[in-house]
Amino acid sequence: MPARQLSVRSEKARDLAHELSRREKRPIHAIVEDALVAYASRYPQPQSAVAFLKHMKSLAVDDVDLDRLIEENRRPHDGIDL
Repeated sequence: MPARQLSVRSEKARDLAHELSRREKRPIHAIVEDALVAYASRYPQPQSAVAFLKHMKSLAVDDVDLDRLIEENRRPHDGIDL
C-alpha cells in the first residue's frame, strides 16, 4: 500500500520547504516533519480536567485525598461585579 501524502496548497509554504530542503540538504518531508513537531511542542494540546486530576492523584502523597480536599475547599462563585 502506498504511503499517504500530504498536499499543501500554499505556494509560499511549498517554496519555503523547497528552499530549506536545498539549503539544509535534507528531504522536504524531513523539513516539514521537523517544523510540525516544533509547532506542536510550542502549542501543546490542553489537558482535560479528568487527565489533570488523574495525573495529580498519581503524584499525590498517599495520605492526601485530593477528592476530599477539593470538596472541602469548593466555594460557589459570586459572579461578576456589575
